[in-house]
Amino acid sequence: MICRAGEQRTVGYLRASSVEEAVDALASGSGGGRPWVVLAGGTDHYPARVGPAAPEEILDISRLARLRGIAATGDGWRIGALTTWTDIAEADLPPLFDGLKRAAREVGGVQIQNRGTVGGNLCNASPAADGVPPLLSLDAEIELTARGGARRLKLAEFVLGNRRTARRADELVTAIHVPRPTHPARSDFLKLGARRYLVISIVMAAGVIERTPDNKVAAARIAVGACSAAATRLVALEQALRGRAIGPGLAAGVAPAHLAPLAPIDDVRGSADYRQEAALTLVRRLLDRLAAAP
Repeated sequence: MICRAGEQRTVGYLRASSVEEAVDALASGSGGGRPWVVLAGGTDHYPARVGPAAPEEILDISRLARLRGIAATGDGWRIGALTTWTDIAEADLPPLFDGLKRAAREVGGVQIQNRGTVGGNLCNASPAADGVPPLLSLDAEIELTARGGARRLKLAEFVLGNRRTARRADELVTAIHVPRPTHPARSDFLKLGARRYLVISIVMAAGVIERTPDNKVAAARIAVGACSAAATRLVALEQALRGRAIGPGLAAGVAPAHLAPLAPIDDVRGSADYRQEAALTLVRRLLDRLAAAP
C-alpha cells in the first residue's frame, strides 16, 4: 500500500507478472475492497488524476509482453491489447490498415504514441478516441479474458457510450481481432481539429472499401467519431455504396440523411450543427480519397 504524506488516502498497487496473475487479481478483488483500476500505458490514467484523487487500487499490466504485438492468423490479424500506437504506425501491414496507421500518428505526440496502447484507448471509451472509428471500419472484435475463459465482442457492442464499456470487473481486454476481408480492401482516416497536430478531435471519419474485380464496391464500412457518445457506423451509407463504381463520383451519393445515426453536441470545440456539417464534408472527402487510391 502507498500512503502519501499529508493525504488521508491509500493507494493499492500490484504489477502483474503474467496474464493469469492479472486475471486472478481481477477475479479475487483488491485488498483494499475497491475494484482494480487497470493501468496500461497510463496516458489517459494520469492526466485524469491531476489534483486531489480518490483512493484506488492499481493493477499494472504494462509489462505483460504477451499482450503486445501484431500477428497474422488464419482468418485475420490479432493485435495485442498492449500494442502501442507507434507499433501500429511502424508495422508492415496491408492497405486494409492504412486508416488505422494514419490514426496512430494522430494520437497525441510521439511520446504518447510510444506509451499509449490500443487496448487502453478503447477501454477509456472517449467519444473522441482516435482509435475507435478506424477499428470500427475494420469490423474489429474485442477479446476479453476472465478466469473462466475468453469471449469476443464486436467493438460496437464493447464501447457502450461516453467512458462506458461492456468489460466486466473480472475481465481483462487482451486483444483486438481484425477479420480478413473477402475482397481486396483499402482504408483511410481523416480527423478535424482546431489545429493540425496535438489536438482532440472535433470530427473523425474512417472507412474501408472492398473492391470487386470489375472495380465496384463489394463492401463498405464507414464510421464517424466525436459526433455521438460513441463512434458510429453509417450503415445506410454502407448499403447505398455497395455495387457502386469506384471512381471520382463515389462521394456524390453521400446525403445528409446518411448521417442520421449521429448525435453531435455543443461543446468548447464546436457546435452540434458545425459537427454535423463537418462530418458530411469529411465523409465525402474520405470517399474521394478511397476512390482515388490505386
